[in-house]
Amino acid sequence: MYAKCSCVESARQVFDTISVRDVVMWNSMIAAYAQNGQAGRSLVLCRGMVMMGLRPSEATPVTAISASADIAALPQGRELHGFSWRHRFASNDKVKTSLVDMYAKCGSVKVAMNMFEQLKEKRVVSWNAMITGYAMHGHATEALDLFEKMRNETQPDHITFVGVLSACSHGGLLDEGRMFFESMVKDYRIDPTVQHYTCIVDLLGHSGRLYEAFNLITKMRVMPDSGVWGALMNSCKIHRNVELGELALEKLIELEPNDAGNYVILSNMYAQAGKWEGVSRLRQLMMDRGIKKSIACSWIEVKTRVHTFLSGDISHPNRDEIYDKLKWLEGGMKEAGYVPDTGSVFNEVENDEKTNMICSHSERLAIAFGLISTPEQ
Repeated sequence: MYAKCSCVESARQVFDTISVRDVVMWNSMIAAYAQNGQAGRSLVLCRGMVMMGLRPSEATPVTAISASADIAALPQGRELHGFSWRHRFASNDKVKTSLVDMYAKCGSVKVAMNMFEQLKEKRVVSWNAMITGYAMHGHATEALDLFEKMRNETQPDHITFVGVLSACSHGGLLDEGRMFFESMVKDYRIDPTVQHYTCIVDLLGHSGRLYEAFNLITKMRVMPDSGVWGALMNSCKIHRNVELGELALEKLIELEPNDAGNYVILSNMYAQAGKWEGVSRLRQLMMDRGIKKSIACSWIEVKTRVHTFLSGDISHPNRDEIYDKLKWLEGGMKEAGYVPDTGSVFNEVENDEKTNMICSHSERLAIAFGLISTPEQ
């Protein structure tokens, strides 16, 4: 009861007071964590159950594998795959489907497809996991090809079309996205949800159809959320449409008044357009509301150790190798036609220094470290 009401801590207190716990009780608590955004604690509890010597049921690996999928914890997911084999659950279609979802979300799409093809019965949830996994990792063609196969075997649902439209968005397939959106409504009688609209707005926006995206938002059958307006605003930043970006920010402030990221995006747009008075106005607005921008931070896990990077970080022991790799990458990108966008750098410094500041963003440092730490294939 507590878990279903999202009162996870209360559920845990009751769980801890019970001296003799059967597998159903353990599974319920593991699921409570997983279903309430605490996948890490779910996995820890699952490990605790195994260490207690309790024999798992089918629901145990299904729930734990889904938890590892939610946080893209591939090592733990692989461990649970082996756990399923040892306890003879691996041939179970529910377990296999959870493995398909886990491997797909973690980016191991070839392994996911191998598991998918082994399924005795491919249910809608199985197709959705594979299509969404392809879409999530930029394999638009594979996602749409699989969707065509699915249509010949079973009826797609609203989650299927989230994956399909996401694939079109990631692949820049504007005409296909429009066609699938229309087909979803007319042929399959599926009412668009906020997730469907977000995908279409993102697709239209990235294709430069900003006002078409805005008009679609105004005609939505459901209330647009921050995801929809955020998709429009990000597209406005890409195409430097300050006017529409301002409108999107107004809506975002209504929905998320304390999210510093929204202010920063528009502030960067003002800077790119040379509208420094707009930058100052937004900074003052943030100060008046007590909103502080969080320091940019990125993480990467290498050999079971998590490494943290801040923008411009020089504290890492391998900093020299990291920055050498960044210079090498920057040179290769420039040869391929890359031109650094320094318009959003506020500091009054030379262009070369602005380029260096952009190239030392936290995520780039993390990627560079990942590259120097990964053996070449």
